[in-house]
Amino acid sequence: MRIDWNDSRIHYCGRMEKDPECNGVRWAFAASSAYLCFMGSEISVRIDAKREYWNIYLGVIVDGVQKKIRLYEGTDEYTLAERLDPDQIHEVLIFKRMDTANLLTIIGFSVNDGADVYDAGKSASLLARVLGIGTGRRIEFFGDSVSCGEVSEAVLYAGKKDPEHNGEYSNSWYSYAWYTARKLHAQIHDTSQGGIALLDKTGWYHEPDCDGMESFYDKCQPNRNLAPLTEWDFTKWTPQVVVVAIGQNDLHPVDYMKADYSCEKSVHWREEYYNFLNKLMRLYPDSQIVCATTILEHDHSWDRAIEEVVGRVSSERVHHFLYNKNGSGTPGHVRISEADEMSDELASYISIYLSNLK
Repeated sequence: MRIDWNDSRIHYCGRMEKDPECNGVRWAFAASSAYLCFMGSEISVRIDAKREYWNIYLGVIVDGVQKKIRLYEGTDEYTLAERLDPDQIHEVLIFKRMDTANLLTIIGFSVNDGADVYDAGKSASLLARVLGIGTGRRIEFFGDSVSCGEVSEAVLYAGKKDPEHNGEYSNSWYSYAWYTARKLHAQIHDTSQGGIALLDKTGWYHEPDCDGMESFYDKCQPNRNLAPLTEWDFTKWTPQVVVVAIGQNDLHPVDYMKADYSCEKSVHWREEYYNFLNKLMRLYPDSQIVCATTILEHDHSWDRAIEEVVGRVSSERVHHFLYNKNGSGTPGHVRISEADEMSDELASYISIYLSNLK
């Protein structure tokens, strides 16, 4: 039995839109998800996948058990679960493990004939609650690879440099961002990208002609190498809390903030960070905004710059947050245990100091 992508019983979360090339919903951003509840013995999903770099992996959780499925370019059907208890209600969550290194279009699902499908948006399960379904809580992250959970599953390399990989260790479920959202029972939009800096032509994303967050934040399809760019309609989804976790990839190709805090480039970065915060304040006039970096190693001058700009903004709803191990926790990407620890700190900060998230 087919379940079309736009069936009202499916609960989606994340920035997404209808794919103009095929009849489905397109995911660009990490942590984009679809949640279903059904009584039956098997379920599969039909997906069209496009890839710029790295292998493609889909995140899947069935009845609390997580696995990843390797996807291939083009359109295909993938089994999510089979030989399930046909008399039990099963919860299925599929999600985008990786950033815009790939685009996924969810065309639809299939369950065995005779299966019953329920309205996932009305689920009262523990999983539904931690996903923020029905709680009304919403958090958005504008960040880089750490916010996406890149290389998070390389658990043997905690506190160390990254191992060689082809995308298999990246998992947004284990990012500090999604950990934080789940601990606060909030829905998440993870508008983040590996290698991205604030400014265009800096960082690693699409190097050497880099795209920065300043031209990325307002897109629904932001990868110019995979499909035409599309704009995001900010009226569709409004977070109570926005976390801006930018200021680490900005040191590439030159760490000018460290070299000379008062040089022209450093002053320009602070001005553009100020402008970016003001854009978000206009787009989200009632949202709390938390400015941060992460525990990934970087020079403290970038956090000093953020502190200066937050002070200049001088708003009761714009905050600067520092982790206990800020900028000194690891030379490689943040692993699962480190992300969990970061999210404890961030979730505690948000729940105590930001009264809009009750």
